[in-house]
Amino acid sequence: MFYPLSAFIGLRYAKASKGSHFIAFINFFSVAGIALGLMALITVLSVMNGFEGELKLRNLGITPHVLVQKKSDADITPDTFKHIQGVVGSALQIDAEGIVQSSEGLTGVMFQGIQPQVMQQASIIAENMLVGQLTDLVKGEYGIVIGRALSIKLNLRIGGSARLISSENSYFGPFGRIYSQRVFRVVGIFDLGSALDDKAVFMHIDDAARLLRSKTAKLAQTRLFLADAFDYKSVVQTLEAQGYSSTNWREQQGVLFDAVKMEKNMMSLMLLLIISVAAFNIVSALVMVVTEKQGDIAILLTQGMTRNNIMGIFLFNGIYNGIKGTAIGVVAGVLLVTQINNVIKLFNFPIFLSPQGQGVPTDLQWQQVLFLIVTSLVLCFLASLYPAYRAVRVNPADALKYE
Repeated sequence: MFYPLSAFIGLRYAKASKGSHFIAFINFFSVAGIALGLMALITVLSVMNGFEGELKLRNLGITPHVLVQKKSDADITPDTFKHIQGVVGSALQIDAEGIVQSSEGLTGVMFQGIQPQVMQQASIIAENMLVGQLTDLVKGEYGIVIGRALSIKLNLRIGGSARLISSENSYFGPFGRIYSQRVFRVVGIFDLGSALDDKAVFMHIDDAARLLRSKTAKLAQTRLFLADAFDYKSVVQTLEAQGYSSTNWREQQGVLFDAVKMEKNMMSLMLLLIISVAAFNIVSALVMVVTEKQGDIAILLTQGMTRNNIMGIFLFNGIYNGIKGTAIGVVAGVLLVTQINNVIKLFNFPIFLSPQGQGVPTDLQWQQVLFLIVTSLVLCFLASLYPAYRAVRVNPADALKYE
C-alpha cells in the first residue's frame, strides 16, 4: 500500500522498540493513559445520563411538566393545546397541599385531583402500580392512590382509611378555625422509586374539589404532558404568546436537576483533565524521540526532505499514538457501559440505583462519544506540535558534527 513518506517514517518511529525501550515505555503509558481516561469518561457520562434520565422519568412522572391556569375569557378543552409542538396530552388537575393522618401518625403531602381515565393513558404512574389502578378512583367514593413509601410510613394498606386535611381551605366553627377534611380509602399503591413517593396523593378531581369546598371548574388547571420535559421553554413561550399563565416543573424540581447537571459537568471536566495529562505525555515521548533521532533528521534534510515533511513525521507519530489510545478507550468504554451491570454482579458490588434493584441505569449517547473522540484527537495533535517544531529546528551541520 502506498502512503506518504512522512507517514511511513513516523509509523516506523512509533512502532520501534529495539534500542529505545524507555521511549517505548513512555509511548505505551501515553496510549494506556488516553485509553483508560476515555474509557472512564464514557462510562461515567453514560451512567450520569442514565441517572438523569431516571430522575426525569420518575420525579417528573409525578410533578406536572406544565400547569396552565384557566383564562376567564376562554374555555379550555382537551384539544386546546394539542397544536403546540412538544405537547402529547393534557388533562384537568387540581393541585393542593395538606396532611394525611392515619392511626400510625401524620405527614404533609401534595395531593392531586386527577382525571383517572386520562392519567391511566398518559402517566408513568399507571405503569408502576403495585396494587390497584388509577381508574379505581371513582367520583364520590373518596378513594386515594398513594406511594409505597407513604404506605409504609403511615402503615396504610389497600382498603385502609386515612384522614386528609386540606391546608388551603378552612372555616370558623364554634371552636375556632376548622380545616376542611375528609376520610379517604386507599384503593391503589404505586412505586416509582422517586423522592416524591412519600409526598404525593392522587384522588378523583371531583373529590378534590369537594374536599376544598369549591367547584371543579373553578379550581381546575390544565396539566400538559410533554414529549421531553426538558423542552418546556418553547411550550411556555407559546402559552405566554397566547395569553396563558403557567407554572412548570422547574419551580419544584429545578434545583435538583441543576445539581445533577453540575455534577456531571464537573466529573466530565476532571476526567477530561486526565485525558489531557495522558495526551501531553506524548510531548515528553516525542521530545526524546527527536533528541535520539537528530542524526536521522539531519540525514533526511541533507537528502532533500523538506522541513514540512520532517514536521509531518513527528505529527503523525503523536497522532498515531492518540488514535490508538482513543480507539482502545472507545471500544473498552462502550463494552463496559453495555456490560456494567454484569460486571457489578460478577464482582458482587452492592450498587443498585433502580427501585427494584435492576442495577445501574445507563444511557450511551453517541454524540457525546463522537465529541470525546474529536477532543482526544485534538489534544494529541496539540501535544505533538512542540516536538515536531523541535524537529524542524534541527541544524544538520550541528547534528552531524560528531558523526
